Amino acid sequence: MSERKILVTSALPYANGPIHLGHLVEYIQTDIWVRFQKQRGNPCYFVCADDTHGTPIMLKADREGITPEQLIAKVGKEHLADFTEFGVAFDNYHSTHSEENRTFSSLIYERLRDAGHISSRTITQAFDPVKNMFLSDRFIKGECPKCGAHDQYGDSCEACGATYAPTELKNAVSTISGAKPVDKDSVHYFFNLADFTDMLRTWTSAGHLQPEVRNKLAEWLDGGLQQWDISRDAPYFGFEIPDAPGKYFYVWLDAPIGYMASFKNFCSKQNLNFDEFWAQDSSTELYHFIGKDIIYFHALFWPAMLSGAKFRTPTAIFAHGFLTVNGEKMSKSRGTFITARTYLDHLNPEYLRYYFAAKLSAGVDDIDLNFDDFSQRVNSDLVGKVVNIASRCSGFISKRFENTLSVNCSEPALFQEFINANVTIAEFYEAREFGKAMREIMALADKANQFIDEKKPWLIAKQEGNEAELHDVCSMGINLFRLLTGFLKPVIPALATEVEIFLNINPQVWPANTQALLNHKINDFKPLMTRVEADKIAAIIEASKENLEKTPDQQTQLPNIKAAIFEPIAESIQFDDFAKLDLRIAKIIKADHIDGSDKLLQLTVDIGDETRNIFAGIKSAYAPEALEGKLTLVIANLAPRKMRFGTSEGMVLAAGPGGKDIWILSPDEGAIAGMRVK
Repeated sequence: MSERKILVTSALPYANGPIHLGHLVEYIQTDIWVRFQKQRGNPCYFVCADDTHGTPIMLKADREGITPEQLIAKVGKEHLADFTEFGVAFDNYHSTHSEENRTFSSLIYERLRDAGHISSRTITQAFDPVKNMFLSDRFIKGECPKCGAHDQYGDSCEACGATYAPTELKNAVSTISGAKPVDKDSVHYFFNLADFTDMLRTWTSAGHLQPEVRNKLAEWLDGGLQQWDISRDAPYFGFEIPDAPGKYFYVWLDAPIGYMASFKNFCSKQNLNFDEFWAQDSSTELYHFIGKDIIYFHALFWPAMLSGAKFRTPTAIFAHGFLTVNGEKMSKSRGTFITARTYLDHLNPEYLRYYFAAKLSAGVDDIDLNFDDFSQRVNSDLVGKVVNIASRCSGFISKRFENTLSVNCSEPALFQEFINANVTIAEFYEAREFGKAMREIMALADKANQFIDEKKPWLIAKQEGNEAELHDVCSMGINLFRLLTGFLKPVIPALATEVEIFLNINPQVWPANTQALLNHKINDFKPLMTRVEADKIAAIIEASKENLEKTPDQQTQLPNIKAAIFEPIAESIQFDDFAKLDLRIAKIIKADHIDGSDKLLQLTVDIGDETRNIFAGIKSAYAPEALEGKLTLVIANLAPRKMRFGTSEGMVLAAGPGGKDIWILSPDEGAIAGMRVK
């Protein structure tokens, strides 16, 4: 069997914010798979980079009073620090704002252009009349032209997965100023994706994708492929297109090319052959781990670009689902939008690595981080089953036998049963069925504990003349513990390293031919892992709620408004009661009439970390179309109220005496959607 050579990537994190637990699903999943390959002895390289281009980076840097280059350098260090503490071991971590990426982006573009796959034409583009700039896709929101979903960005729909031009959005608004975009002409450059329809039909059905992803792509292919706009107008932070002054590569063109750039950077340091992995006739393996929200870019645009530019296409693309927390979308208001750093401040990162592994499969289903289940699973499996074996046996080995294991393998059949299990466990790891692998390993842990329970070394220790039996039983327990941690090493590498120190052994390879440790000196046992404590989780949730506090770029003043009193208040309330109100600036995304109501309008509002449906009694003052894009004040923590028209999830506050004189904030008054009012 020929040696496998494997190159693996995770999607590039965007350099405009911190890593959060939702991101970590992917990086931990990828890292486990890579560590497994390396433990098996396969040459496997794991590269990634910060995704650093685009309007969001430019605007954030401007708000912070620094250059984009300074911003991405700072964020890049923070990202890598978080990844490192979570045990995500990249062989190379780079940046898309690199000379390697500029070179490959230009090369791929020029090859596509010379082959006739690039065209240009004048288009009508969204323009922000307040900020005096063209709006990139992610700075326009509205209704999806395909499925009608609200609050969707200008390039793709998170609800149905469709892609489209920003001008196709319905009821669009600029997310920068809140103004309604105006149309303005501009010359843009396009990748003729339809040229690769036949190639993509073949590639997407050739085993490179998960079945559910393949089926989704077949729908998109049947619907016809459109030209892909790959250019953006200045001002824009990115690479200028070689033959088009003032035009820049759209961030999604150079982002996946960042995989090549990071590997090229790695090759220059390690004296590896780049072409061996990226040439069109390469026999190496190339795998991309991505989220299901970016399948379109990776499974259509990316292989078409590579094919047209005469590079190899991926061996496979592995998509995963999203992370929910306690059964719901991550939410700042609930304290479940948790950054990697907040978690690291309170809990062992290997808890999360194991929990994600126990939940992950080869499919694209979402996974849920349920804190009760998280605590129970970590405490039961890692602490109660695995680490407990070592703690139960090591004391006797230390006190009675000078930390030296027995010369006998007293249960060769049981030891061999553990060794034989490596085949099934390896198959699960290879197929990314990590949850199944964890169940197999914990079933073995149960057998090891059952063996100790049946032998009862604590009773043997009290009986005279049974020293040899005690030595054999406890040594067997230590040897089984060693195999378990060998199987778990891709998931909990830090614990595995501590175990190797405790056992006084070299780093464990995959336990396929492992021999028992006999007459072997080990070191003193030290506690390897403590239980998850409820107060630590409570602290994480509480700290995460602080994300709602105003950040330095949100230090704006609310307009001076006076509360409208439509009905007299019967009695005064205490300040502590008033302080319980969660008052937010909300952007009205959509407003509709309600059939059968003379007073109410149905509003869809963005409160910063989620959207809400609210019924507001302001129909006497506003037509629905006049409200969209406006800002208003809402109570975000009011209990939902069921009405005959549906459920209202908050309350809109307004100023004025009532009737036609009801006023809400306008978009140019300096407030930011989601800002808390204190």
